[in-house]
Amino acid sequence: MEAIVDLQMIVEDSQCPDQNQCENIVLETLKIADVSETKECTIRVVDRTESAELNEQYREKQGATNVLSFPFDAPIEIDIDLLGDLVICAPLVSEEAKQQSKTIEMHWNHLIVHGCLHLLGYDHIKDEDADKMESFERQVMNKLGYPDPYKMIDAS
Repeated sequence: MEAIVDLQMIVEDSQCPDQNQCENIVLETLKIADVSETKECTIRVVDRTESAELNEQYREKQGATNVLSFPFDAPIEIDIDLLGDLVICAPLVSEEAKQQSKTIEMHWNHLIVHGCLHLLGYDHIKDEDADKMESFERQVMNKLGYPDPYKMIDAS
């Protein structure tokens, strides 16, 4: 199994994980979620304007958001390993990391993990679903060498 990432840097951000790091983050997420086949996704790093436009168009919510997930749902007759697209707003990653007393590197990693889990069909609307998703996030972040990302948020 491998993870293939098409990293699109629409906004240059030196804090964003590089191609290999992104592939490793996605791979560790796939392992924790018990996905055994190779998967591919796009990670698009954008500014506030593009994030806000997509957030309004697809979620009917105003303003930029940290990560948007667009799962790919292939027709049954097409066998493709595409997970979908993640759109991450670089300026918000930096702001939120500071607000939550996290390193920018940790927050980038967490948002990629969080977004990948959404691409795999996990959500956090119901408490029991949120508990499962957050458990997977904690496991992946631990595997990547980071502390519990939610304790960091609660502590700030």
